[in-house]
Amino acid sequence: MVASISARKSVGAAVSYFKHMAQDEYYTGTGEADAEADGEWDGRGAERLALVGPVSKADFEAALNGIDPKTGERLTQIGKSHAPGWDMTFSAPKSVSVMWALSPPADRKTIEAAHRLAVHAATTHLEDHHAFTRRGKGGAIREPVAGLTIARFHHHTSRDLDPQLHTHAFIFNTAPRRDGTWGSLVSRDLYKAQKQAGAVYREYLANQLERDGHAVERYGIGFRLKAIPRDIERAFSKRRQAIEQAADTYGYRTPKGMELAALRTRQAKRPRERAALFQAWQAEARTLGFDVARARQQQAQVGGQTHHVPIRGPQVRTRSPARILPSAQQLIRAIALASRASSSMPGVQVNLRQNAGERDNDRER
Repeated sequence: MVASISARKSVGAAVSYFKHMAQDEYYTGTGEADAEADGEWDGRGAERLALVGPVSKADFEAALNGIDPKTGERLTQIGKSHAPGWDMTFSAPKSVSVMWALSPPADRKTIEAAHRLAVHAATTHLEDHHAFTRRGKGGAIREPVAGLTIARFHHHTSRDLDPQLHTHAFIFNTAPRRDGTWGSLVSRDLYKAQKQAGAVYREYLANQLERDGHAVERYGIGFRLKAIPRDIERAFSKRRQAIEQAADTYGYRTPKGMELAALRTRQAKRPRERAALFQAWQAEARTLGFDVARARQQQAQVGGQTHHVPIRGPQVRTRSPARILPSAQQLIRAIALASRASSSMPGVQVNLRQNAGERDNDRER
């Protein structure tokens, strides 16, 4: 599970990004009631611009150019030396994605809702604590913004068509100040806050899934769902396996080498009808001898939380003493202390990758 950030270095590149985000989904039009829009607006900056609901290309491009999409008023001047925005991507743990893929439709909606709310919690944390703009000669005056303008795009598969819940949150380089004027963002603060945003996302998602009845196993500041065995996670991580095979073939051992292995095995995403993918995933699980309902029932019987397990017949519920969970702020403070030593290093792009599994989770997208 990863929170990563990268800049779109020109308006043209960002427009291409929008086309990719809007089209790069695994299902074609199926008429399903739960089929989502291409994207959705988020953030208090979007609210000020009356941007709600689906993201249109025209509104996206106007915001890229620092223009109010509704009135045509210029908000900020986007120069050639300024990035028009940044893609901050939040990716769920593989066990969460597998649980989503193998669950009944109602439970899929609950898991996906938890993921989206966790993304919103993380971007709201950025908006409230780590978004700054400059004004004055040479940008000498630095001040907090009154909100961010964000377009979110929700995707569900890896490039090898394995389940992989992830959301691209595009943060526009134009934000309202508290006096009503607009300015460009200080990008370094967003990069420095990447780990904290990831911590908020993880903590919110883990707690929400736990409240929804899933048994959660925590490790460090990460987590996984206990009902999904690690060998099942790996079976649904074909992208990861391809990267590992390429690394062995070419002798890659360093983090840079693993990135090269990821690039060597990178494929264009292949559209496929939604229902067919769920059928394929469920058939693969049956071939592996795995039944998600049975696994959740077993976890409910031996686990520690109150569970509402979706199985055929009556729901199974077990109850145990409450756990004391670390708060988001406790996690954030711990991460901030751990990252201070690197905050003065040159360069601002930092990838949040907690372990080998999470690195591969990021590369699968």
